[in-house]
Amino acid sequence: QVQLVESGGGLVQPGGSLRLSCAASGSFFSIETMAWYRQAPGKQRELVASITSGDRTNYADSVKGRFTISRDYTKNTAYLQMNSLKPEDTAVYSCNADIRLAYSSLYYWGQGTQVTVSS
Repeated sequence: QVQLVESGGGLVQPGGSLRLSCAASGSFFSIETMAWYRQAPGKQRELVASITSGDRTNYADSVKGRFTISRDYTKNTAYLQMNSLKPEDTAVYSCNADIRLAYSSLYYWGQGTQVTVSS
């Protein structure tokens, strides 16, 4: 059974930093794209950043220059380094991964981690 486990959320003051981690575990062939999404109260879920298996990255305009997504292939883990955080970054952040199994490819979601930016 494949699982994605996120960690690193919390409360931070405006201008501060956090690093989120998303670790994939279980039995699978490979991980293709990994991505971070977020959903703020009363808003739709939005893509924050994604990274392919070839390390091509994509960012939402609202986080460009402040957030960095990366991967550690030896640990099957993706990271989201968030700097210069703003109150509008407050949301539940969820990890998504396109995981290739023996005979299929499926998208998996983590449980989500709360990020709150407030003074």
